[in-house]
Amino acid sequence: MRYRLLEHTADAMVEVYGATLGERFANAAYALFDQMTDVTKVSPTGEVRLELQADNREQLLVDFLQELLFLHDVQDLVFSEFEVDTDGRRLVAKARGEPFDEKKHPKRSVVKGVTYHRLEFDDDKKTVTALFDV
Repeated sequence: MRYRLLEHTADAMVEVYGATLGERFANAAYALFDQMTDVTKVSPTGEVRLELQADNREQLLVDFLQELLFLHDVQDLVFSEFEVDTDGRRLVAKARGEPFDEKKHPKRSVVKGVTYHRLEFDDDKKTVTALFDV
């Protein structure tokens, strides 16, 4: 299991799993796009490479997810596969997907942003809790 949806009154809150920090970042990206559409219907035919730096892993995760959301909003891309290499301050990632097609990709929610509110890394459980503004 990559993630589970947590109960939240207005937004989409997820708990993401992963043995490594990179896997948790990748699964957070997967959860983000799974809120927008059924990612099992997204073919990984194109690839985008991202390199980011931040002062801490919280900022890096938010920046990473916001960058993916920006690509969705501006280039109309949806992604289903993610490879992330990170030490918590620097990130190199590949996101694979395709242009959004309303006939192929059913709309679920419109994610407007990623927030620091309720963002929590639990290194013992190897989880991240994140909140998406829908």
